[in-house]
Amino acid sequence: MLLMSIEIPSVDDLLNFVDDSCNSDLRLSAILPAVSSSIDASISTDVYNDPDTARISLGFPKSQSAVVVLVDGLGYWNLAIRKGHAPYLRYLLNDCANQRPIKTCIPSTTVAAMATFGTGTCPGLTAMTGYTQKNPKTGALCQLIQFRDAPDPLDLQRQPTIFESLSNLGVRANHVSLSKFEDSPLTQAAFRGAKFISGSTPRARIMNAANSTKTPGLTYLYLRDIDKVGHNYGWKSENWVSAFEQIDAQLSLLKKNCQKGTLIVITADHGMIESNPDLKIDIAKDSRLTKGVKLVGGEPRSVMLYAEDGENPDDIALRWSNVLQDKARVRTKEQAVKDGVFGKVSPLALSVIGDVLVQAKSSVTIVDSRIETEKAMSLPSVHGSMSHMEMDIPCLVDIA
Repeated sequence: MLLMSIEIPSVDDLLNFVDDSCNSDLRLSAILPAVSSSIDASISTDVYNDPDTARISLGFPKSQSAVVVLVDGLGYWNLAIRKGHAPYLRYLLNDCANQRPIKTCIPSTTVAAMATFGTGTCPGLTAMTGYTQKNPKTGALCQLIQFRDAPDPLDLQRQPTIFESLSNLGVRANHVSLSKFEDSPLTQAAFRGAKFISGSTPRARIMNAANSTKTPGLTYLYLRDIDKVGHNYGWKSENWVSAFEQIDAQLSLLKKNCQKGTLIVITADHGMIESNPDLKIDIAKDSRLTKGVKLVGGEPRSVMLYAEDGENPDDIALRWSNVLQDKARVRTKEQAVKDGVFGKVSPLALSVIGDVLVQAKSSVTIVDSRIETEKAMSLPSVHGSMSHMEMDIPCLVDIA
């Protein structure tokens, strides 16, 4: 193990945008195809034709059993900045092989990332492109955490999951999480095919995940609290640090109880930034931003605008660019797809993506007081855009 310290960039640098190309093995979408190669049950996807190349790029060794832990909201730089509170994760970060972040998808948000992760593809193929997006059947907005007013999850997300493919090969594939997520629409969309295992306490879930590694195959473990606490209190709060310390202890317990030789991979769906109330933009208060816009989807850091019938998206994009200037990157759907923002794009995904895409820069948030609650518009920490803080995620490798 080569030990090196991590140099933390300035806040301004961490808020700079990353390259939005989806073509790389160093992405969240590559993890499960790479792990499938590690356990000698290679699953190729519409994005990764050669899982073993992804495995080598990510540095995963061969192993009979693997456990992949996704810590919701634990971005690479959130982790690196607060590593003093996490002895186990700090130990992993001391290894230079674990010091390069990988990228999540665009938008850097849970629903898009979970489907991207579970299928080994991209939002342009899963058709899950934001917290809210247009329902292609009704034309109204739907919300994809609980699939409120949304299509059936199997009708919307049609890519096979890695878990389905492993199960079809007769390979064990387990999903360990809170019991309330067992049959949730998001679980059906992103993780169908896995055997669901829960437990009444965090410790019980950790032990169930560890025990499952005694049989060859894949275990996926989901840890939620970092994201939930970050949204409610801010990722720099004492509450967040406390949750972070508990997650670190749980991960340490996992390693101690896994079958010897198990591959352990720790990642996240996105990172978080602190929002700045002084930089909040309320669409409802500026007629230039509402003109020609029928629906506002996405989330405060990554907004999707749906044009009224007969309205030219280029005109909407120009108005928004003139108003927001350097506060956001504004693109039409056509340009965003051409830029590879969503990766490969299916006809179904094309029908749900907004006509204009707006990614907030710096600590800007874009809200709409006509449809959002005061709490939703005032979250202390947010994500969804393309900054390093939001896009850079850990991919930490350990062996039990």
